[in-house]
Amino acid sequence: MRAYYFDNLPGDQRLQHDSGTSVDLADLRKLGLLHWAIPLDSPGGWESEIDRIAEQQSYKNRDTIDVTKEGLGDQYESKIKIFFQEHMHEDEEIRYILSGSCFFDVREHPSDKWIRVHVLPGDLIVILAGIYHRFSLDELNQVKGLRLFKEEPKWIPYARSSETDSNVHRIQYINSLNATTV
Repeated sequence: MRAYYFDNLPGDQRLQHDSGTSVDLADLRKLGLLHWAIPLDSPGGWESEIDRIAEQQSYKNRDTIDVTKEGLGDQYESKIKIFFQEHMHEDEEIRYILSGSCFFDVREHPSDKWIRVHVLPGDLIVILAGIYHRFSLDELNQVKGLRLFKEEPKWIPYARSSETDSNVHRIQYINSLNATTV
């Protein structure tokens, strides 16, 4: 995983868009983004480590998603556009990258700058509920990931708006940030 500020220059969303200013893991954790590096060839297998973290974090369900033209079929173009629209979820977004690579862009609070997080095979990333973010494939144009869920799988994106700003999960997220800076 590598994180940095997004350069905000026009161009294909799948390009690096690296401003040259990196963001370290401690700063990401303060924003509510968690990360584990679990190599796919780890001793004992990555599955046992994922199972351990899933139990620790109360992730009860899982499935896989194949974000490719073949995996998404006719929905590919529309899904890619939807994923890149700024949104939040009322649940954590948890992904373990099995193959390929992708970007998760998260909004830094309170600056509102985009931080781009490039995730690779073996990266487990958790974006807490209430964080504004977006997703994009990178130039490889493919990623396969294990999705983990606390409850029954659901994936409801709430586009950023004044209404979403007052969503209870967004407010809880902002309050958690304010509590750590006091």
